[in-house]
Formats: sequence, structure tokens, C-alpha cells
Amino acid sequence: MGLKKHIPNSITLLNLTAGITSVYFGVKGSPADLAMAGLFIFIAAAFDFLDGFSARMLHAKSDIGLQLDSLSDMVSFGLAPGFILYQMIGMSHGNPLEDIVAINVLPYFAIMVPWMSALRLAKFNIDDSQTYSFKGLPTPALAIFTASLPLIRQELYNDRGLFYMLITNTYFLLIVAIFGSLLLVSSFPMFSLKFRNYRLSDNIIKYVFLLVSLLLLIFLQVTAIPFIFLFYLFLSLVIYLTDIQ
Repeated sequence: MGLKKHIPNSITLLNLTAGITSVYFGVKGSPADLAMAGLFIFIAAAFDFLDGFSARMLHAKSDIGLQLDSLSDMVSFGLAPGFILYQMIGMSHGNPLEDIVAINVLPYFAIMVPWMSALRLAKFNIDDSQTYSFKGLPTPALAIFTASLPLIRQELYNDRGLFYMLITNTYFLLIVAIFGSLLLVSSFPMFSLKFRNYRLSDNIIKYVFLLVSLLLLIFLQVTAIPFIFLFYLFLSLVIYLTDIQ
């Protein structure tokens, strides 16, 4: 196989590098640093897509590559978004414990994200049925949703309208940490964007999702990501209830 067998693993290590960089900025914790942490999660997600794509194209799949991918994903899509949520809950408004207790314990709910991400990835590695569909929320989906929050916060900071107030509210961020973490380890079926074929009749939901997502990104840019995330959950529910593919 020669040199080409190392290409997917090298891309996976770039995913890991982006995840480590995200953690670095997440630890620093200022609003600008959190925006950078979110940006590097997006970069990690791009490398995560490319390593799988290159492995399939080059016929270079390996057991080591599978394990390396999971370890990298744990950092980029488990630990890194956990730090973002921890910091955002700590600086959020509407905290019911503010000025009541000496230690703000609410940010520690963010640790559920790396906890459940680890469980999710471990379950995924031993489940051969999750190729063209998922059981539970994929870790990159929650990570990308979380990564968008500090970027949206920065984008909307000057206006500070209703949407800004929502995503910076303590209760909203706690819901993201708790509900999002539970979705990771749930058995709720969710569709994958991998295609067996490209016929419209066999992939109508996927094409609808991609088209709507593209339009939302064009018109709303980074603000579109939470809506795309909710739309993904909604379409997964539609598939579950109707068996439409």
C-alpha cells in the first residue's frame, strides 16, 4: 500500500491538532478565545470528514485508523466543546445561583459532554450497524452546534437582541450540556450523510437537509448552525416515524 496508507492517519492527526488548539483557547476562556476555540472545532470537523473520505478513496482503512479517529474525536468533539460550554455557562446571564453560593457549580455540568462523548465513541466502535445511520447523536454534530455558540455570541454582541440573550442564558446552556449529552448515548435513530447511491428517491431526506442547510448558511451564516442542528433532529424524527429515506 506504500505511502498512501499513512495519508488518512496523517489527516486524523490534523484533526487532533485542531482539537488540542481548541482546548488551548477554551482554557484561556475570554469571549475572543472561545470564538477561536469554536473555529478550531470547525477545522477539526473538516479534517474528520477528509480522513474518512481519503481512507475510502485510497482503500486505506485500518484498525489503527479507526482507533486513532476515535481518540482524536474525543479531544476535538468531546473535550474541546466541554471547555467551551464550561466557560460560557460561567459567564452566562440568568444564573440562579449567582450571589447565593460561594462556588458556581453550574459550569461543571459541561463535563457531561466529554463523559458522554467517550461513551458514545466506545459504543460506536463496537457497533457495526452504524454505517448509513446512527443510534444517538454523532459527537461532531453536538460539537459543531456548541462551537457555533461563541461565534454567534461574538457576531451578535453589538446588537444583543433576543437570539443573543437566548444563547448566552444559563438555562439554555445547561439544556445544551444536559440534553445534548443524553442524546449522544441515546438509542434514537438519526440519519447519516453517507450515501449508498445518489438516487433522489432513496435519499430524499438527505437532499432536503443539504439544500435547506445550504440556504440557511447563505442567508444566516454562522447563526444558521443551531437551526440546522434542530432541523437535523426534526428530520431524524420524521425518518423514524415514517421510514422515509
